[in-house]
Amino acid sequence: MEFNRNCPKEILIQSEETLPREFYARDTLEVAEELPGKYLCRKLKGVVMVGRIVEVEAYKGNDDPASYAYKGKTPKSQLMFERAGIAFIYLIYGKHYCFNITTEKEGIPGAVLIRALEPIIGISLMEQNRKSKDLTNLASGPGKLTQALNITMEQNGLDLTLSKELFVFRPNIEERLEIVSSPRIGTKQDIERQWRFYIEDNNFVSK
Repeated sequence: MEFNRNCPKEILIQSEETLPREFYARDTLEVAEELPGKYLCRKLKGVVMVGRIVEVEAYKGNDDPASYAYKGKTPKSQLMFERAGIAFIYLIYGKHYCFNITTEKEGIPGAVLIRALEPIIGISLMEQNRKSKDLTNLASGPGKLTQALNITMEQNGLDLTLSKELFVFRPNIEERLEIVSSPRIGTKQDIERQWRFYIEDNNFVSK
């Protein structure tokens, strides 16, 4: 199996148990702070692609002007009010898909945007999807990672706690990672909140 040689082999041993709904059904900020260091798996036509989550952003509801749920439930934000652990995907700038995971208890809006991954397994297919062989640039941004893993609106609404084609799992070996926070990127509202969480000094964080 092809893998990133900078990653210890022991970490690549995937547990069959994905992150349960209870992990996501909590305060959005808690979930966001704990997602870096977990692994996102995408299975496509018999090929497995895995990336370590290295950067995320948290979005809440009517107290978060940068959130799609700020003005309440709309066709676009509806998934943020439903069960936790659901893939919430939308298109920005008419060409880039953004992959989020819903959080909180049902009825309370929340989601975490997966901003960047460190490619681990299935790198050749990621390179093919991205038409690039620059490893640090394959998934270092929300639009890049969805293109690398071929995540589209077809996965919108997918239950990540039950799916076999797209899910998040823990490494079998706990890594000692320094998770730091900063203001979210690309938002003009509420720019002071430190709701972006990422692995410090990681080369795969978005530029």
